[in-house]
Amino acid sequence: MTSYEESYLDKRPQSLCKMCGKCCRFVTIPQTYEEIQKLASEGHEGAKDFLKLFEPYESIEDARKIDAAAVDNVIRLHKQDGKYNENLKFYHCRFIREDNLCGNYENRPVLCNHFPSTPWAIVPPECGFEGWLFWKREEIKQKVRKEKEELIELKLLKQKTHDKDTIAKIELVEQKLQRNIDMYKKYGSEDW
Repeated sequence: MTSYEESYLDKRPQSLCKMCGKCCRFVTIPQTYEEIQKLASEGHEGAKDFLKLFEPYESIEDARKIDAAAVDNVIRLHKQDGKYNENLKFYHCRFIREDNLCGNYENRPVLCNHFPSTPWAIVPPECGFEGWLFWKREEIKQKVRKEKEELIELKLLKQKTHDKDTIAKIELVEQKLQRNIDMYKKYGSEDW
């Protein structure tokens, strides 16, 4: 079994980065600011690292003053059922310099080194990773579709056999395939 770094991060072509600094200036997270503060106070290392690096903009309008297109792109991608997520908060890194370089590069946490850490990372428009992330998402969708097809084939196979041992083996494979599919549920795998 390969590690996360071997399967994704090591394959990420870092040369695609355009050094625009937008990923450091327009950060959003699923948690509210209060939730991330609570997690940090409870000792969650990721939350503590996040708060050491990022500070919130006072308002979405303050973030828009920096780059309205990047902010609007994130808002568009975070809409749920056509509605704007009222808890969406934008953050900026304390260490990003005017020349878009990191003022804390040698001491940056894993969080920075791993961005974009998932094919579903939201990147600013025209980010060098945009196309690559699209293809990575499509590869995963294709894999999930194939697993769904395999589930259908296994269901048919199960109907044709009466051997309990064979049925038990088929069910184990079905469970494994379903777990793989469910891993991507939050990204919409039910619809692929």
